Amino acid sequence: MKDGGLASLRKSLVTHYDRLKRRLSARLGNDELAGDALQDAYLKLDGVAAPEAVRQPEAYIYRMAFHIAADYARSGDERLTRAEADEILGLTPDAAPGPAQIAEDRQALQTLMRALERMPERQREILLAARLDGVTQKELAARHGISVRMVERELQHAQAYCRARLPYSRSDR
Repeated sequence: MKDGGLASLRKSLVTHYDRLKRRLSARLGNDELAGDALQDAYLKLDGVAAPEAVRQPEAYIYRMAFHIAADYARSGDERLTRAEADEILGLTPDAAPGPAQIAEDRQALQTLMRALERMPERQREILLAARLDGVTQKELAARHGISVRMVERELQHAQAYCRARLPYSRSDR
């Protein structure tokens, strides 16, 4: 009969899991802690001395899970979040681009290089100096004998020229 009572308790936990978790989350103020406490309660059901004597399985499981969560809080247990555990285990998504992305980026780079070759020389020099070398617009104006406003305009034209030739821009990603 003990196995029947244990099976009944487990079935009750599984059947009422969502409701139990909502109630625990509301009381504890922590959804993840509520889920962890319910999982631990499921495991601790094996240790119930007389499972067949439990008359209100849902209430019994709720109290058990609540006490487990209270034990966590009393012990000052520094529990890891799922994100922290995933990071420790190396389960974070790989940020490195895949082969398709590498091929696409290489093609975009070749397209950009061709666009730069076809761009008017002064625009290209201003764009590369400003974006790659960090030269200020004031310095570029003095270097090319033009106004700062003209440097701004050349940069805008150069960027628009490149953007029009690329299959996508950074904002598309």
